[in-house]
Amino acid sequence: MSSGRRNNVRVKGSGVRTIVFAHGYGCDQNMWRFVAPSFEEDFRVVAFDHVGAGSSDIEAYDPAKYASLSGYVDDLIEIGRDFGLKDAIFVGHSVSTMIGILASLKAPGLFGRLVLVSPSPRYINDVNYSGGFDAEQIDELLEFLGRNHMGWSATMAPVIMGNADRPELSEELTASFCRMDPEIARNFARVTFTSDNRQDLEKVAVPTLILQCQEDSIAPIQVGEYVHSHIPGSRIVYLNATGHCPNLSAPEEVIGAIRAFV
Repeated sequence: MSSGRRNNVRVKGSGVRTIVFAHGYGCDQNMWRFVAPSFEEDFRVVAFDHVGAGSSDIEAYDPAKYASLSGYVDDLIEIGRDFGLKDAIFVGHSVSTMIGILASLKAPGLFGRLVLVSPSPRYINDVNYSGGFDAEQIDELLEFLGRNHMGWSATMAPVIMGNADRPELSEELTASFCRMDPEIARNFARVTFTSDNRQDLEKVAVPTLILQCQEDSIAPIQVGEYVHSHIPGSRIVYLNATGHCPNLSAPEEVIGAIRAFV
């Protein structure tokens, strides 16, 4: 099966340079609909769905392959090969920030710049590291998801999205979570929330921009600053946006920061 079909790859625009948009957990490429179109005049814009999300081919989901981020990394590299990506700009949100970093390390030359929106290399607290969650909290979160997918979605979406004064945003995220197959949702959540990619940050060798939101309960400011301090030569921009999904809540801020970087 081609990566284009498997990952529902969509290509728009006609620029010489290519910019790739990768979505976060429980979402799909539609979450970039307020950001990606603004780049179509100047760039070739590539968007896709991770296997198990959006309009990807759910039959391609293999629990063994996707038991770690490496399966998603391999998919991204295959998309790069199939669509002729070279020195492209990668824009990843949430868990896709680490997928993009790992792809850049495994396939040098694929990406020439990285934009990390709300990144976290590890969600669980550790010695001299504050990821935002204790191990027990993550265990409870995953247990809740495994027991009650719909209830978890309705409970967690407002926490992740923030912006309580704009309930339509949380409602959209809830609906996106609920569309996922429960088993895939549980497996991808485990991979997302238990991965540890701190040691990979110092290996990044391309210019990198970190976009950090205010009051982000999933990837708080100290995590963004940790990423910034451990990726050599990286830049960090503190958005006025709150919550974990500025691509939905504050797209103009995201667009402006990316344009200033690329």
